[in-house]
Amino acid sequence: MKVVYFARLREAVGQSEEELVLPEGVETTGQLKDLLMARGEPWTSALKGQRVLVAVDQEHAGYDDSIKNASEVAFFPPVTGG
Repeated sequence: MKVVYFARLREAVGQSEEELVLPEGVETTGQLKDLLMARGEPWTSALKGQRVLVAVDQEHAGYDDSIKNASEVAFFPPVTGG
């Protein structure tokens, strides 16, 4: 699965994307986020305690949504406009 990071998250983790083989039991976007944060820094500070949005295969998703058959999950900060 491809994991993509946008904007400040990309800067914080030092990469725009990575390929990841999901371990058994990681089936939702929330579980994936927890898995990434369990790596420690810089993922912990990039993803924890800040509002981070998620998309599965380029569709906005929630943290209970399945990633079982997904090819891409993206994490990104909220977008503001003016």
